[in-house]
Amino acid sequence: MTEDAAPTPDSGGLQPGSPAYRRLLVALFFIGVATFAQLYSPQGLLPLIAADQQVSADAAALMISAATLGLAIGVIPWSYIGDVRGRKPAMVAAVSLACLFALASVAMPSFELALIMRGIEGFMLGGVPALAVAYLSEEVHPRASVVAAGTFVSGTTVGGLSGRLIAAPVGEQLGWEYGILAVTALAVGCVAAFLRWAPRAQGFAPSPFRMRAAVTALTANLRVKELWIIYLQGFLLMGGFVAMYNYVGFHLAGEPFGLPLWLVSFVFLAYLAGTWSSPRAGRLAARYSRKQVLLGSSGVMFAGVALTLVPHLLAIVAGTVVFTAGFFGAHSVAAGWAGVRAVGGRAQSASLYNLGYYAGSSIFGFLGGTFLALAGWPGTVGMVLGLVAVATALAAVALPRD
Repeated sequence: MTEDAAPTPDSGGLQPGSPAYRRLLVALFFIGVATFAQLYSPQGLLPLIAADQQVSADAAALMISAATLGLAIGVIPWSYIGDVRGRKPAMVAAVSLACLFALASVAMPSFELALIMRGIEGFMLGGVPALAVAYLSEEVHPRASVVAAGTFVSGTTVGGLSGRLIAAPVGEQLGWEYGILAVTALAVGCVAAFLRWAPRAQGFAPSPFRMRAAVTALTANLRVKELWIIYLQGFLLMGGFVAMYNYVGFHLAGEPFGLPLWLVSFVFLAYLAGTWSSPRAGRLAARYSRKQVLLGSSGVMFAGVALTLVPHLLAIVAGTVVFTAGFFGAHSVAAGWAGVRAVGGRAQSASLYNLGYYAGSSIFGFLGGTFLALAGWPGTVGMVLGLVAVATALAAVALPRD
């Protein structure tokens, strides 16, 4: 039995308000920051990367897509590593290795090699989203799991925000490579905080890896229609979200705004709307229903995206804030729902959700640049509106009131 293995307590999990519950939420908050600060650190640097490497906007965005594709590939293998070795040690190993490949990515002599290192870095980062929801589902009392999931998601929003806010001004002064290095240093500190605060697991029991059982767990989840719809929520909504953030910097740095990159980076403060909305969406879902909150959050996303079409800086900023709040509300509900509805293993269901989530990020994060080249900012916005509309329609028709 590993260090993290211990009998499941009779209490049914950590109770809200207990010291161990608070420590778990703090620890998951920090590991969320470490993961998503690294994953999206190049996003605020994309105009610099495009100019320095002499590539187009959509090619520069491959620095994001390569990492998110690697993460999408990595979530399922990491879920099984976590089953064998424990959630906590697997997450620590994943983020620590990711930090090493982040360092390698800025040391590569060519853009193509940097993309390969970013892909491997993303694969390593896959250990956190693959295991975090399973970790808290095992440790927290079921009645508190949706709130705990929202708190973890709020940590991911702070990570995404801090990565962008730190990288862009540092990169503008010293070069994009130094912007990424600054974020890597932040991630190392957050991993140390996770080790300090994460309580010893009480609900985890190790299980040996068996290929037949692994395939059975995955296919059992894939036979559930409602889970397919939940996985598609992540695919479509995350695709639109990353596309918006990948290219809003190009929109604001270009005509008619012409803003400097350090000032453009402040648009990422909109992430704080997600930090606010994700735990509240969890509480609303616990009080009412997940479906109602998911549909409401998607509607908020749609309104926010549409508002950015107004050719005024304040409208674009306001629309981005509204859009971000809606996205993280929807994501926190859908991510928790994937674990609750699982029939073939919580970690495997969470991994399938994250596979769709980051596959959408990789595909539509790139395609948003194609729409930008074809039709400008309205082209990117039109693509995102279409993705949100399809996700909302699927949820309205096919998901139960749960």
